[in-house]
Amino acid sequence: MLIPIYPTNPDEKKIKEIINYLNDGQVIILPTDGVYAFACSMEKNRGIESMAKLKGIKPEKANFTFVFHTLSQLAAYTKQVDTTTYKLLKRNLPGAFTFILPANNAIPKVFKNKKTIGIRIPDNAICLHITEMLGCPLLVSSVHDDDDVVEYTTDPELIHERYEYQVAAVINGGYGTNIPSTIVDCTGIEPEIIREGLGILA
Repeated sequence: MLIPIYPTNPDEKKIKEIINYLNDGQVIILPTDGVYAFACSMEKNRGIESMAKLKGIKPEKANFTFVFHTLSQLAAYTKQVDTTTYKLLKRNLPGAFTFILPANNAIPKVFKNKKTIGIRIPDNAICLHITEMLGCPLLVSSVHDDDDVVEYTTDPELIHERYEYQVAAVINGGYGTNIPSTIVDCTGIEPEIIREGLGILA
């Protein structure tokens, strides 16, 4: 199902429809502030397993990113960060960044051996509305293209054609970019950019 949702003023009725799919343990595809991504509820093992299957990996090996609605949610799933790191996050989020932080024991049991998690607060109203209404973090993973030249599909209609029978819904939030988020590792002494992407650190 292709569901159009306008990023400037997301339709609450359609957002609730998406929430129903997520609460049912299903996988959707949504826009972020960069590329389109698979998404499921962090609290639904069925969704985690389905998304891992779509990516061709075992759930415990998956490096899914945790999407939060606000920075205040971080404390529930990560170990306490120092003041410098918190200020870095606050300056750059919402934004096209994935920050790697030390995980605590509240992350899903399937990831129990993970010492770190990637966290995002995308600058995308659709994504943020869904996360807020869901009441728990989303787990996301970028939708890659099979093309050898183009790494990411930017057209939601083409994404829908490909995954129509593998996900519950594809949100048409307009064309995405083909540039992923910038990944910043905050687990060392100094923050380290390990992938240059759309985000430019402030």
